[in-house]
Amino acid sequence: MKTKLNRRQILEACFTTGALTAVTGITESNLLAFAQGATPQQLAPTPANQLGPFFKKGAPATSVLRHAGDSGFPLKVVGRVLNTRGDAVPDAKVEIWHADHVGKYDLAGNRYRAQVPLGAKGEYSVDTLMPGHYPDRVCQHIHYLVTAPGHEPLVTQLYFATDPVFEGNPAKNFNRDPLIQDAQLVRPVSIFEKPGDIHAQVTFELVLRRA
Repeated sequence: MKTKLNRRQILEACFTTGALTAVTGITESNLLAFAQGATPQQLAPTPANQLGPFFKKGAPATSVLRHAGDSGFPLKVVGRVLNTRGDAVPDAKVEIWHADHVGKYDLAGNRYRAQVPLGAKGEYSVDTLMPGHYPDRVCQHIHYLVTAPGHEPLVTQLYFATDPVFEGNPAKNFNRDPLIQDAQLVRPVSIFEKPGDIHAQVTFELVLRRA
């Protein structure tokens, strides 16, 4: 019978065996692998997707894209920027942009565009709204451009498992949008509700490959 180690025990085991001398943003699964003398599991890089025609430079640095009174269903997107070892990527830059709730992009200004601040462990959180269906695309989506020193740039898009296009089965129907080449870009959607607040939430991890 295997005994599950807590975070402190994992760290102590690593330091005791000499497998670890300093920890900065390393994941618990990789710590456990070190402690047991195994090779840490590699994370698959986030699949790439097209940049699209509506990227604009100079978006504001903010994590709040949804303003009071905006139409559309509130959405929170959370995640981390990691390397393939599961470590936080320092000095990463995340830019996102998407259409409004009826599928229109703001080409004159910067609505629903941002350079997203990251936390010390590579985490990010964005308050926005569920994008509508842009007329020239099949599925709802959010665009990402992620860059970091020493890593390959990542251009990708986030899709939503609740999109009616998938008819409740994105694993089978993801390729109804010809631009979606990997079902991993279609993420589950959770609904959170409490008095005065109802919103959808999606987790989208961004895994970068070293250059």
